[in-house]
Amino acid sequence: MAYENVEVTIGNDYVAEITLNRPNQLNTLTVGLADELDRAFLEVDADPKVRVVLLKGAGKAFCAGIDISAMEGKSVQELRAWIECMINPLVTISKMSKPVIAQVHGVAAANGAGLVAAADLAIAGEKARIGLTAINIGLNCIGPVLPVAKSIGRKKALEMLFSGEFVPAGEAERMGLINRVVADEELEREARSWAQALAAKSPLAMQIAKKAFYSAADVEYYKAVEYMNEVFVRLCTTEDAREGVTAFREKRPAVWQGR
Repeated sequence: MAYENVEVTIGNDYVAEITLNRPNQLNTLTVGLADELDRAFLEVDADPKVRVVLLKGAGKAFCAGIDISAMEGKSVQELRAWIECMINPLVTISKMSKPVIAQVHGVAAANGAGLVAAADLAIAGEKARIGLTAINIGLNCIGPVLPVAKSIGRKKALEMLFSGEFVPAGEAERMGLINRVVADEELEREARSWAQALAAKSPLAMQIAKKAFYSAADVEYYKAVEYMNEVFVRLCTTEDAREGVTAFREKRPAVWQGR
């Protein structure tokens, strides 16, 4: 399948690489990118030549979140469809039969952080930073915080959600958001080596293990995602959301109105 916003490569080692490919925009998610990412996940999950998936970003960043320019002029119904499209890849990872490893460099912000948390496993370069940053522009990461909370617990997840601050890779590892941190120059090799090691194990055992884990652990997860999507849609219609985005673009402090 041909893609414009992602690259998919499948090696002879049963490892597929899916690369977010909007490097000049720090791989921010558009409808096109999110839709293609979702379809790429399903494509490699159905491919018998794939046992493990590496998710990575081209250029300087893993993923800097959602392209917020798409918010403008949308009706509530359009906003709902838009944010559901942004969140779908995070949910799809949990529905896939094959493990997904996030290979993180640069920044993973907002929905980018959500992708890291939603991935089954994550490895990061030592200079990587992860944050639920949307609160800084009058929005918030109430969709991505769900997989983050599953990884690190309620208190730390709420701290990330409320503060909007970036967490360095080493701290993210200690919190449980990242499995491994390696030198930046070793990230590519170490991530591939890890994926190859997993791909060498029984694919059936791996797939059954993953399905059983999510079936047991996330019974209410999808209901929570739907609820968070609806809350985010409503937030996008507020004056403060519009003000935050405008202030961000104009590089000035936002003036909050509380409505």
